Amino acid sequence: MRTSIATVCLSGALTEKLTAAARAGFDGVEIFENDLLASPLAPEEIRARCADLGLSIDLYQPMRDIEAVPPDEFRRNLRRAEHKFRLMERLGADTVLVCSSVSPLAVDDDALAAFHLRRLAELAEGHGIRVAYEALAWGRHVSTYDHAWRIVEAADHPALGTCLDSFHILARTSDPRDLEGIAEIPGEKIFFLQLADAPLMAMDVLQWSRHYRCFPGQGGFDIAGLLRQVIKAGYQGPLSLEVFNDVFRQAEAGPTAVDAQRSLLELQESVGLTAPPAPVVPTGIAFAELVSPDVEPISELLEALGFTRTARHRGKPVDLWQQGEARVLLNTGPGARRDGTQLAAVGLESPDPAGAAKRAEALLAPVLPRRRTPEDVALDAVAAPDGTELFFCATGRPGLPDWTSDFVPAEPAQSAQSAEPAEPAEPVEHAASTPGGLHRIDHLALTQPWHQFDEAALFHRSVLGLGALESVDVADPYGLLRSRAVTNADGSVRIALGVGPAPSADDGDRAQHLALATDDLVSAARRFRAAGGRLLTIPANYYDDLAAKYEFADGELETFRELGILYDRDADGAFRHCYTETIGRVFFELVQRDAGYRGYGAQNAPVRLAAQHVRRPVR
Repeated sequence: MRTSIATVCLSGALTEKLTAAARAGFDGVEIFENDLLASPLAPEEIRARCADLGLSIDLYQPMRDIEAVPPDEFRRNLRRAEHKFRLMERLGADTVLVCSSVSPLAVDDDALAAFHLRRLAELAEGHGIRVAYEALAWGRHVSTYDHAWRIVEAADHPALGTCLDSFHILARTSDPRDLEGIAEIPGEKIFFLQLADAPLMAMDVLQWSRHYRCFPGQGGFDIAGLLRQVIKAGYQGPLSLEVFNDVFRQAEAGPTAVDAQRSLLELQESVGLTAPPAPVVPTGIAFAELVSPDVEPISELLEALGFTRTARHRGKPVDLWQQGEARVLLNTGPGARRDGTQLAAVGLESPDPAGAAKRAEALLAPVLPRRRTPEDVALDAVAAPDGTELFFCATGRPGLPDWTSDFVPAEPAQSAQSAEPAEPAEPVEHAASTPGGLHRIDHLALTQPWHQFDEAALFHRSVLGLGALESVDVADPYGLLRSRAVTNADGSVRIALGVGPAPSADDGDRAQHLALATDDLVSAARRFRAAGGRLLTIPANYYDDLAAKYEFADGELETFRELGILYDRDADGAFRHCYTETIGRVFFELVQRDAGYRGYGAQNAPVRLAAQHVRRPVR
């Protein structure tokens, strides 16, 4: 189906919004009246600009407080409408949105409302314009889609139809049965469909609508269920986004428009309208790549954790550090930031790397060009919203490109007389047999730009096929943070997406971290300290509270206190974890999770964050 986006969804001047919409692949736009009024371009110039960009103008909006008002007020409304219809002719828009009245002058009289809307439609018809009547969820007398349709049906004019808005409908009901009446509306009388999602919140519906809408798939509404009913009705118009969101209105228009288009691509797939390449869900984390301008601090930390530098890239300043199936690439190339170590890339084990790349490209993920020699393994990579590079990998699987083939042993065993090149490094799968050995990457925590948190969750879910858990709020000493985890079914891939509530000067300095799994956290912590590593110190008050919550074996709590180990428990298992110091923007978490525990120790995050503010990171 054709796609459209309301200019109110995007930031910037009207011309910027139109350009962003066209570049993101939209077919049309809704022109919001405020954007037109603030534009220095004449309506004819805007019409020409849209035509040049390949955009149709699908809707002009809104007209308010038209129907069921006293005679003198209605005469003024018709005069106002006449002016707007002449403007729309100049603009080249043939459909106008009329919202149900919120005027204190409006009366509860469906017959009068139908009469007024018919008069308005007669006037519009003379200008070649259609009227799409929409029920606002906070309308004074008309607040539901079925009520609005009854009035349209009673008015009985070919230039009058209804506009269905997913927010106004789903903000009032979560019962799928309430949506079944949509399919009974003749498709030709559904003049327009506006789509918006929203997080489930208990608040005034007007404020909810004006500030917290988001794109389909980013909130808690059943947008797909509503769309199925609209399709069943026979609707043939565009799928159009109308999203009022404080963050989107401040963010760069281009990425927001791409995020918007991606949401519609996934929505159409979910209801069977399109069939892009199927998601290829990653099955594990092949590696995490750190970039650093100074190799010494991070190398010392990796050594203390028990990692061994096993190999080096044959043509780039990248070392492979390994312990069990946990692999860390350390890149000291010219792209390293001066302000310290950071997590730059993640390798995702994929059953079908080529298929994963095709899916990513179809869902508008930016494909990254790579500088490589003819001998280098061809790896597909895309950029996540935060800029993290995601590589689709197949480690040690016959018939598929193996990224480890680009690496040679760190100390190749060859004689001084030999001129033969070193053999490619074999994947080193150390069994974490020693007490406290680390055997894999349990999860990654990636800090998102403040304005891309919802986009990141949609990206990882739609592009990578990961499931998104509920968003949680975490108290930081200097603000409230949000976190949302995405994971595959068996938990072999876990990524925690985090963000602050608003932009700040130090937003880019928030740390990212790698969580490493062990079967014996106490031994791992002791081994790390014995090797010279420093663990994050946790306040004694935390352990006093822990003693009140849970019962521990003799000496267990004292050991936790000594090593800075935090503890969480749910109905399915327990979780023990501790943290290293921060180097640049990166720190490590050591975790021991019982098989049934699926969380991340979120209740301990405020204590950890407070402790980290006390200890300044090492650059």
